[in-house]
Amino acid sequence: MSFLRTASSEFFGLFIDDGALALLTLALIALVVVAIKVLNVPPLLGGVVLLVGYLAILAESVLRYSRAKKN
Repeated sequence: MSFLRTASSEFFGLFIDDGALALLTLALIALVVVAIKVLNVPPLLGGVVLLVGYLAILAESVLRYSRAKKN
């Protein structure tokens, strides 16, 4: 049973290494979808928000990782 737990943990770790990064990305996508579908935001603006949001989330993740490595 321990083997299955370890194998599944490693498998999911391949796709979701940083839980906060994954959750923030999903939240950004949901926010943009709601903005486009419900609030009638132009799709081009939604794309710009996605790009800027992804870059900000990635920068935050890299900074958090580098701070953790220093300690």
